Amino acid sequence: MRSAAPLSPALLTARVSWLHRGRGGPAPLLGVACLLSVLWGLARSEENRCASSNAGTCSRCLALGPECGWCSQEDFGAGATKSERCDIVFNLLSKGCSSDFIEYPLVRVTIPNGQDTNTQVTPGEVAIQLRPGAEASFILRIRPLKKYPVDLYYLVDVSASMHNNIEKLNSVGNDLSQKMADFTRDFRLGFGSYVDKTVSPYISIHPGRIRNQCSQYDLDCMPPHGYIHVLPLTENVTEFEKAVNKQKISGNIDTPEGGFDAMLQAAVCQSHIGWRKEAKRLLLVMTDQTSHLALDSKLAGIVVPNDGKCHLKDNVYVKSTSMEHPSLGQLAEKLIDNNINVIFAVQGNQFDWYKDLLPLLPGTTARQIESKAANLNDLVVDAYQKLISEVKVQVDHQIPGLHFTIAAICPDGTRSTGMEGCRNVSSNDEVVFNITVTMEGCEVAGKRSYAVIKPIGFNETTIVNIYNNCTCQCHDNRRHKGKCTEEASLGCQSSHCEDTNCGSDEDQSSPESCRIHRDQPPCSGRGVCLCGKCLCHKTKLGKIHGKYCEMDDFSCPYHHGNLCAGNGVCEAGNCRCFGGWEGDRCQCPAGSAKHCVNAQGQTCSGRGTCVCGKCECTDPRSVGRLCEHCPACSPACDGKRDCDECHRSPNASQALHDQCKTSCAPMVQHMDQTAECLSSPSYFRVFFIIFIITFLIGLLKILIIRQIILQWNGNKVKSADYRVSKKKKEKMFLPTVCPRTVTYQRDKPEEIHINITKLHAHETFKCNF
Repeated sequence: MRSAAPLSPALLTARVSWLHRGRGGPAPLLGVACLLSVLWGLARSEENRCASSNAGTCSRCLALGPECGWCSQEDFGAGATKSERCDIVFNLLSKGCSSDFIEYPLVRVTIPNGQDTNTQVTPGEVAIQLRPGAEASFILRIRPLKKYPVDLYYLVDVSASMHNNIEKLNSVGNDLSQKMADFTRDFRLGFGSYVDKTVSPYISIHPGRIRNQCSQYDLDCMPPHGYIHVLPLTENVTEFEKAVNKQKISGNIDTPEGGFDAMLQAAVCQSHIGWRKEAKRLLLVMTDQTSHLALDSKLAGIVVPNDGKCHLKDNVYVKSTSMEHPSLGQLAEKLIDNNINVIFAVQGNQFDWYKDLLPLLPGTTARQIESKAANLNDLVVDAYQKLISEVKVQVDHQIPGLHFTIAAICPDGTRSTGMEGCRNVSSNDEVVFNITVTMEGCEVAGKRSYAVIKPIGFNETTIVNIYNNCTCQCHDNRRHKGKCTEEASLGCQSSHCEDTNCGSDEDQSSPESCRIHRDQPPCSGRGVCLCGKCLCHKTKLGKIHGKYCEMDDFSCPYHHGNLCAGNGVCEAGNCRCFGGWEGDRCQCPAGSAKHCVNAQGQTCSGRGTCVCGKCECTDPRSVGRLCEHCPACSPACDGKRDCDECHRSPNASQALHDQCKTSCAPMVQHMDQTAECLSSPSYFRVFFIIFIITFLIGLLKILIIRQIILQWNGNKVKSADYRVSKKKKEKMFLPTVCPRTVTYQRDKPEEIHINITKLHAHETFKCNF
């Protein structure tokens, strides 16, 4: 047999709350409560938490859950050791508790009559009574109306690169008014311009360009400005065209503009712009570049955050040079608060930049401008159609302890969350939102709070008033006085604790049984002793608990975000580790310290501390896993000498002797003659060998260097002598004979006639054969 699915008591409570509307007396209410408790008892397979909680007061009982009730009848459970006044309603009735004495506040959803003045969003106001753990639901209906008034404000980037687009605005008024006539009979236009902050490095501060930033374009430009409100919203299209005709371009030197600065001012300066409460508000931002963000202002030394307020003086934004650009979150908040729908009309490659911003700015859309803004009128109409065809809601004025769940039911039958909403909604189509409110506990501020359900882009909202039903009527003297306290606790009256201040109806009793030690205050000074038991204070820092209020979850050290590394409990400000863990934060496995001990029994070789089985060297000269390597440390004998003096000292205390045994005994044995350390032949032998080797290596280096120097000098002298002798011979040699072989004969030698003519200084001798 298949078991039934669990039923939420809060859901049942909300569903049947309509049964008791208009009925008087507690009997009908208790009938509903009994039905709920029966269904709850059948649905739950686990233990009854109402009865098993041992709740001693009515308020504690009601805080357990929406299925719990309290019997305040005086003689209920007479003769029993425990009256068990806290239980589900069905069980209380079965035990003989009269329905007139059962405390069981129900969840109520009420829509006040005569207060619903909204035309697009209904209801305009809802009142909900909730108890801890309960939830309530109501239906919100939104119907976008056709022919709704429209306010359209042009916010135009008038930098030099937008020159052609501004010229197109001269003829946009009449054409756009005619096209918007299909959607509204009441259409108004306004106009404002922006450039950038008028400080370096956004504009050129050169004296020749301070007044005319676009002189390189051979144009006469107006001085740069942050934002100027030119024309309030008006029905007079001719007036709009005249204002645009007079508009001159300006300029700056960096690529981004100050668009977000101007957008925020256009949104919050409602009286200056002329935004109407009953109109659909459109802000058309025309640009061809990106916009500066909040932190960009620091480039100019502007560090004061934007306060989100209106700062127009004579229609000029006067805080442009003293306040930062708004952040995206701040801009989105102001646009939603003032019911502004934004249309980004972007020319060029920056269209994708603005398109990526749309998820961060609810109620916005982006369109791309064609060359010379030829499609500007169609762009506005298409964007307006898209905006009015999307219906989304969000919750403003969030209340701690209350949770809102929003489910949208679209006209085509699809479902989505509130922030996703519905698309392609036609005029007069109805979008239904199921709003569910859940209350965690009675900590909701005050007895009455409110939240606002706001459809994005609409000027109508729904106010949700929340009443927390956490009190018991048995405390009311005007009615029959019942028992709000469990009989088992009548010997010690219930205490009332709020934050760190606790009081009781009678004096504290049995304080000695509430002390963890005799020298400590009762309940560790963090609670009151009632009937020999500690009732711990409530604090905003965290939870105080334990038999003596000695434990908490906030005053001990954390490790990786977990109190006592999750391996212990916090007790009196110190971590008490579970078995198998150690350390001040219980972050180290037990026994990990043995991995820090060297062969001599020292922890980290005496030069560090052990942290979770790893040595952290406190001596900066030491290295190694156990800090065992320390070339720059004092010789080993120095430490042994200290140990020897430590052991020999006759006046040393017992604590000092114990320290000597711990730190020195594993290192060396006690020696009668400390001179043995210095007279050991091994040290002199090592020193002598190192000295000889060092001397020989140095001598060998000297000989090699000497030989290289001598050889180099010899080669240099020979080379020089050869060059000198060769030059001298070339200067002294005069070729006066011909290099011809002459054969002589003894009999009759051959006569040789040589004519030698006088040579000039620059001539050389030549032989003629």
